[in-house]
Amino acid sequence: MSQPRSSQRPDRVIRACSAQMAPVWGDPEKTLTKAEILIRHAAAGGADIICFPEQIFTGWDPTSHEHIQDSDGMIVSFLKTAAQDAGIAIIGSIQERSVPLPRNTAVVISSEGTILTTYAKIHLFSPARENTAFSPGTGLGTFTLGSVKCGLAICYDLRFPEIFSAYAAQGVQAVFVPSAWPASRIRHWELFIAARAAENQMYVIGVNTTGKTPVDVYDGTSMTADPDGAIISRAGDAEQLVFSAIDPAVADAARSAFQVGKDRRVALYRDLA
Repeated sequence: MSQPRSSQRPDRVIRACSAQMAPVWGDPEKTLTKAEILIRHAAAGGADIICFPEQIFTGWDPTSHEHIQDSDGMIVSFLKTAAQDAGIAIIGSIQERSVPLPRNTAVVISSEGTILTTYAKIHLFSPARENTAFSPGTGLGTFTLGSVKCGLAICYDLRFPEIFSAYAAQGVQAVFVPSAWPASRIRHWELFIAARAAENQMYVIGVNTTGKTPVDVYDGTSMTADPDGAIISRAGDAEQLVFSAIDPAVADAARSAFQVGKDRRVALYRDLA
């Protein structure tokens, strides 16, 4: 565990905590009990926000509808209370009730226990038939924490640079990516986090599952890349908390010094496609 934040930290900098953990498979109540301990540790470590892996409270299962619930259901209600009690913002995800199919939705809860934004996974993982069991999202999810403009993506979204470019165009400085990324493709995970950060001059905070489930095997490796694509924090394969300092001034300085964004030719890309 990292030490509590220094009083010397600039007000603009937020301290993000990646909660790398394994689910208690199919048992949200027990998994939330585990998560509550991590939330309290993160708050004690000076974190402003804690992010959990994709669907961690039930375990990611691309074709299961066993734990569908509304945004005011048991999981989100629990996290709202935990956020208030610990005084920390929380990112969690649920199988959100929707018609005709549920959505894989990330929810951001403020330290006061209110929902700041939600984001439904845009790119559903068709190799595992997630696209047959869930409806894809159609919009971005942005929120502001302190001085940092933040965005959300989920797991497979990392393979699609367009969503990160869209966030960059909106001035987003940090994107949180809760994930259930399997051990067999962890090299891609490492490449995409660094690439999405460098090409959009933003922080990318990838928070991954660890452990073995009935669906796959995961080995964590949660990591944060800075706006230059450098890895500034990295987990091993155990359950653990990883802290990262997110400084919006670093993203702004990178974009000012090396103005890649203004050279993008979005209209031409559409024509070429």
